[in-house]
Amino acid sequence: MPVGITWWGHATCTVEDSGVRLLTDPLFASRLAHLRRRRGALPPPEAAVADAVLVSHLHADHLHLPSLATLAPGTRLVVPRGAPRAVPRLARLAGLRGLLLTEVAPGEEVEIGAGVSVRAVAARHDGRRLPFGPHLAPALGYVVQGAARTYFAGDTGLFDTMAQEVGPPAAAVPVHYGTYWPIGMDAVRPHEFHAPGGEFERLAARTAPKVTVRVPEHGACVRVP
Repeated sequence: MPVGITWWGHATCTVEDSGVRLLTDPLFASRLAHLRRRRGALPPPEAAVADAVLVSHLHADHLHLPSLATLAPGTRLVVPRGAPRAVPRLARLAGLRGLLLTEVAPGEEVEIGAGVSVRAVAARHDGRRLPFGPHLAPALGYVVQGAARTYFAGDTGLFDTMAQEVGPPAAAVPVHYGTYWPIGMDAVRPHEFHAPGGEFERLAARTAPKVTVRVPEHGACVRVP
């Protein structure tokens, strides 16, 4: 049974598996600090409809409180363990909006609906709430296990146990590029904004030819086996 992945831009995706909707790192803003949305329309209200939301780390473009405030009461919000202590407004928001706040650390698992589980895995990334604050919560990735296994990497570099924790990929969908860009920087390194999806596909064809790569358009759903 194929999994549907809708890319709303940046690291925000809806993953649909076995009738369960999971939303990753929701960012529904036209502007965030010095970043402006340059490609893709703002996600429609139905993008915020999810059984659970997976937050990978505490950076403001991944843990975006105004976007989390659009979630319906009763939505489960899965965050790195320690996130409410590091970002006190998160706990207040969850209480006001009736969100089911669940903290996880690498190796811990949460059941979401019938037949779908989410397991937190490590990530190699500075996941602090910048520009200040100590390390109070780890950066995470998530492995969704339902009819298929889907890995949402969040922000991470490679790490030694990645293949062991995640498992082998049959397909890959590149995201987290080509949406937001610093204001006034249009002419500076534009290839870094436009090129990553195609470059990922080109390099994957050379180094992992058995992996199917689907490069999505903003707001479009791709289905992967």
